[in-house]
Amino acid sequence: MTSEWDVRTRLVRADEADEEGAPLNTPLVLSTTFRAHPEGVGFSAVDMGEQSPFFYARWSTPTVRTLERRLADLEGGEDALCFASGMAAITGLLLHLLGPGTHLVISDVCYAGTAEFVRGTLRRYGVDVTPVDTSDLEQVRAALRPNTRLVYLESPCNPVLKLTDIEAVATLAHGVGARVAVDATLATPIGLQPLALGADFVLHSLTKYIGGHGDVLGGVVVGKQVELSALRQDSLIHLGAVLNPFPAWLLLRSLATLPQRMAAHAATAREVAAFLENHPRVHHVLYPGLDSHPQAALARRQLRNTSGMIAFQAEGAPAVARRLAERLKVVHYAVSLGKPHSLVFYLPTDELQRTSFQLSPELLARYRAWAGDGVFRLSIGLEAPADIIRDLDQALAP
Repeated sequence: MTSEWDVRTRLVRADEADEEGAPLNTPLVLSTTFRAHPEGVGFSAVDMGEQSPFFYARWSTPTVRTLERRLADLEGGEDALCFASGMAAITGLLLHLLGPGTHLVISDVCYAGTAEFVRGTLRRYGVDVTPVDTSDLEQVRAALRPNTRLVYLESPCNPVLKLTDIEAVATLAHGVGARVAVDATLATPIGLQPLALGADFVLHSLTKYIGGHGDVLGGVVVGKQVELSALRQDSLIHLGAVLNPFPAWLLLRSLATLPQRMAAHAATAREVAAFLENHPRVHHVLYPGLDSHPQAALARRQLRNTSGMIAFQAEGAPAVARRLAERLKVVHYAVSLGKPHSLVFYLPTDELQRTSFQLSPELLARYRAWAGDGVFRLSIGLEAPADIIRDLDQALAP
């Protein structure tokens, strides 16, 4: 396979064997144990090298390794390491890089599971944590310290779709010797390439757009080979949150259609966001593909695909949420994102604050300026745009 091929071709043709009679699809290997040699790798994880043969499924399997190589190629990274879920990838990386006396700078608004883990577990382990609005470079600069080990970003962030200038933050972080990790789940590798912008690690919940069908859990960290080799031994083998070969095989299936699915998600999302922006009962829409987004210029510069996530506000939001749950016929009132089905869910501001960080009054005021009386998180699926719009229109009616 040549790197000169377009990503759409690479994802379809990746790892095909040339010999006659070879399968076009990647074989599914379910074995947990592999034939060993007396002079081969020992039973300790420290004996494992990059060229070590497959030995035991907690270390690696052929199907998962194929997925890792394909994701690394997709992100432009040297290597990738898959985990059993997105949270396993996040916690594995954070526990590997951070310890007592180290300092973490993290986006003040991020995925609830990440925020709760950092606010609780990491702080109990002696990690000093500073949440900041990473869309404000001066706040990032002021938060950095000599013992800052990691700057952790989400861009776009979940659920209010703020963006971070990754290249600028990476320059600031590297200036004090800190690494940068970016959760780019909402953007996908089709829309954003954090490693090319200076990030050291990029993470994805494979459960979302990359899986794309709502039937598989998985997570991945992509970065330099030497870093991921250490991460494999420390966090994957020893903590045990390994990805099973069958979900890996389903994820390989999904990768072949990721570019086309993301193009459809983004095209429909632009239509739906424009409809919502002009709806009399919707008073604030946040979508990176709209010129009205507060960071539209950064979105045009940094994102190659604006994805399928929309955040919007509506007056009398709790009552609107009840109407949506009762009336919607095409869109589902449910959590998660990145599926063929369109999904909407209401997140009150108090809930967002509870699952994020205890913010200063200044940051809370800025947060409320984005979130207001809570937000509706709308994940656009693969249905016809006109059907989604008609369904939302009838459900929003008083």
